[in-house]
Amino acid sequence: MRKVITVAIVLMISCIILNIRAETPAQELTTAPPKLNLTLEQRYIIKEIIKDMKIERAPAKVLTVGDQIPHNIRLQPIPSDVAQKAPQIKTHKFFVAGKQIIIVDPRDNKVSEIIGLGSD
Repeated sequence: MRKVITVAIVLMISCIILNIRAETPAQELTTAPPKLNLTLEQRYIIKEIIKDMKIERAPAKVLTVGDQIPHNIRLQPIPSDVAQKAPQIKTHKFFVAGKQIIIVDPRDNKVSEIIGLGSD
């Protein structure tokens, strides 16, 4: 009798687990490009140098890493003093939109990094 009860319990648990897995939506496999892994110091330096530059700001738009940027955005080269402190972005371009610095990989025009400017 114990064997029958044990088998019944195992079957019930198995059915519950299988039912839960069947109801859970499958995770989409997305391959977002890796971030640039900037240190906090590098992010601060980038923010401090770029925030004082007199450049035209693009219209504020919600962007995330991996997004394709619109073709009408004017990209700026990374300033040499920023490239010295953050060499991993020296070949990248950037633009400022709203209160964000958007760093773009020029090979595919996709967002590589976003740095908040904070309050103005």
